[in-house]
Amino acid sequence: MTEDTAAPPAGFAAVRDAVTVRMPAASAYLSVLRTATAGLAARLDFTLDDIEDLRIGVDEACAMLLAQALPGTDLTAEFELTDTGMRISVSVLSADGRLPERDTFAWTVLSALAGDVDAFADADDRVTIVLHKHRAMPGSV
Repeated sequence: MTEDTAAPPAGFAAVRDAVTVRMPAASAYLSVLRTATAGLAARLDFTLDDIEDLRIGVDEACAMLLAQALPGTDLTAEFELTDTGMRISVSVLSADGRLPERDTFAWTVLSALAGDVDAFADADDRVTIVLHKHRAMPGSV
């Protein structure tokens, strides 16, 4: 018997290592998101310091977004796990699609904690903050 290493059949997507969490856009639920962040970062063998940085970074990104979330809407977090790190996208529906200010102390802290940080808004005024934390590779200093 031979092992089939061919690409997935047409119409089937390759398996992605991704997790999506959707919950009410309220600070009472952020502990769930912090726990998910820590668990997924641990799965990628991030250091304890990096795991804590990501937990705080996700919390800070959510705080920025919840301030402008429309009442009764959801906060969505998408975690994409890769060989080199984790990309986290957190988004809410807002009234005006206003992006977080990048010249604030909060944005500076977020950038220091999470590595690469960006924000954008779509045509429906959904505002998204993207954090991309790279994992230290074995043997690197």
